[in-house]
Amino acid sequence: MATDTPRATSADSPLPARTRPLLLAAVAVCAACGLVYELVLLTLSTSLAGGGITQTSLIVAGFVAALGAGALLVKPFLGHAAAAFVAVETLLGILGGLSAVTLYVTFSFYATSGPVLVLGTALLGTLVGAELPLLVTLLQTGRTDVDARASGRLLADLNAADYAGALVGGLVWPFVLLPTAGMIRGAALTGLVNLTAATVVATLLLRRWLTRRALVTALGALLAAATLLGTLLLRARDIETDARQRLYADPIVVATRSAYQEIVVTRRGGDMRLYLDGDLQFSSADEHRYTEALVAPALARDPVRVLVLGGGDGLAARELLRHPTVRQVVQVELDPRMIELARTTFARLNRAALDDPRVRVVVADAFRWLRDPPPEPFDAVVVDMPDPDTPTLGRLYSQEFYGLVRAVLAPGGLLTVQAGSPYATPSAYWRTVSTVRAAGLATTPYHVDVPSFGDWGFVLATTGGTPPPLVLSERATPARFLDQAVLTAAGVFPLDRPPRTLEPSTLDRPRIVDDLRTGYQR
Repeated sequence: MATDTPRATSADSPLPARTRPLLLAAVAVCAACGLVYELVLLTLSTSLAGGGITQTSLIVAGFVAALGAGALLVKPFLGHAAAAFVAVETLLGILGGLSAVTLYVTFSFYATSGPVLVLGTALLGTLVGAELPLLVTLLQTGRTDVDARASGRLLADLNAADYAGALVGGLVWPFVLLPTAGMIRGAALTGLVNLTAATVVATLLLRRWLTRRALVTALGALLAAATLLGTLLLRARDIETDARQRLYADPIVVATRSAYQEIVVTRRGGDMRLYLDGDLQFSSADEHRYTEALVAPALARDPVRVLVLGGGDGLAARELLRHPTVRQVVQVELDPRMIELARTTFARLNRAALDDPRVRVVVADAFRWLRDPPPEPFDAVVVDMPDPDTPTLGRLYSQEFYGLVRAVLAPGGLLTVQAGSPYATPSAYWRTVSTVRAAGLATTPYHVDVPSFGDWGFVLATTGGTPPPLVLSERATPARFLDQAVLTAAGVFPLDRPPRTLEPSTLDRPRIVDDLRTGYQR
């Protein structure tokens, strides 16, 4: 004879079947936020410290290891899964939402953010790792039909929701949050989403397992955390402006983040300076030394068609247009924001070069553009790229890249490449020279003094087996800095920084990135 089973108490009652989709949706939202937090750390490691494969690998590996640690550390709290879940999500919302501003401000005050980056990776990874055991406990509480098959179905549902949320987070960060809100606001908005999801779950689903006092405490903590992040959203611009200004000696007149880099322009008196991701690109006080040294040797054979790769500030184009034989300049620049600045903020400095009818501006990645260039070759090529301190930039200093450049260079045409400092970073400089040579070009290294940079080096190259001489065209217009005597002297290197032959940098082995990561050599 059957007997009635006593009704389960509220504390032991399972979630109604109709509410489980809502909890799985919360799982997806939390997973999306968790991945965004990891991407914030990766983005900031690139922007503040140059990123790179090693640092990226350490962050990813550290985050994954912290996930495992979080899953173990939460085991003592599974008996109070509802309260623990709310606490974890509250901490995640606060720490994740504040992660970007904390790293940025720390870097601006102390010129490093490494310890905070390590701590942030450990804390965020641990909290994200605690989520899944708590959610499994909540979904299994009070169920009497738990068996191997039911557990498998539950795990499948949780994994599907978790991975779907991660996919959303992986798409939202680079395509929505970062370009529209920036890193600080993007992280804060993600924190608010995290807190909102926790509030919904606590109010609609977990209140059955929370005492009134615990529920009020949880909602109060969530509200306080949301207020903190809301205040950050309102003050983010002021905080970012103050922190950024600490990084630069001169007043900032332009500060923007494009899809590719942080762009800052400063001005003090008549000196205007451009910084990309914190690295100085030029000072108007002496940029003519750098630009003339980069461009003039490429004009020695009086080219008609010239290709400029990089150089989005328009300064190289300005010098090319001064030469009487140049009829066409093709300017290939990745960042449209740089083109915009060249046509506005830098227009007086570059003499509106990019609006000259002889200049055709192409917004494209130089590597990809060289894979399918115009059929007509170029008489000269000028490569003016930022220093290769990241793998993304390192590919533009690879043997494969210079091989593509060689393919668009007319027989006897000249190529010049900015190559860094042969004094401060000699391995990177001579690596560039060796890499250009490995691409099948004859090379002539040279260097000049640019006060803003110090001793700065370049590579002149040509097709064929004979290194090109360092000479100026007889038709060259007078320059402010460079004449034949200065250019001849530029080919002489001192005894304490003699020429070196190194293995080339390639896509498979971007050695030049490692050269720069070793720092300045004295």
